[in-house]
Amino acid sequence: MSKGDIAKNYFENGYNCSQAVVLAFCEDFGLEKETAAMIAAPFGGGIGRLREVCGTFSGINMILGLAEGKNTQENRSKKTELYKDVQALAEKFKADNGSIICRDLLNLRIKIKDNPTPSERTDEYYKARPCSELCRYAADLLEQFLAENKKV
Repeated sequence: MSKGDIAKNYFENGYNCSQAVVLAFCEDFGLEKETAAMIAAPFGGGIGRLREVCGTFSGINMILGLAEGKNTQENRSKKTELYKDVQALAEKFKADNGSIICRDLLNLRIKIKDNPTPSERTDEYYKARPCSELCRYAADLLEQFLAENKKV
């Protein structure tokens, strides 16, 4: 199974979008599943259903931080490399999906925040949203990036 398939499966089994992406990679970085799920929990729904940065993209960045975030205040070159990679992945995500913003990806008209109550996970929910496929896309994008750049 690809990381994308794993992430999609996590999402379709009740984890939020950010958790799904992070969980697909947690074992690769020695992160316990329960800890990974807790760390990523607030980032679903564009960060707590604020519909800002897509949770799948937030998940990408959490894992990218594990892969190459070993920088310190004094090591600006490592930070620069990390931020360069974040920006490159953001551009690719935008090019392929139109945005990294949750409300745009879901075609929502809300401006500030959404109701904080998570939606019921029904067949209609999964049919009406691109989230399952975005989980797959994000995890596959990151898996390819990490392999090509020898980050794992």
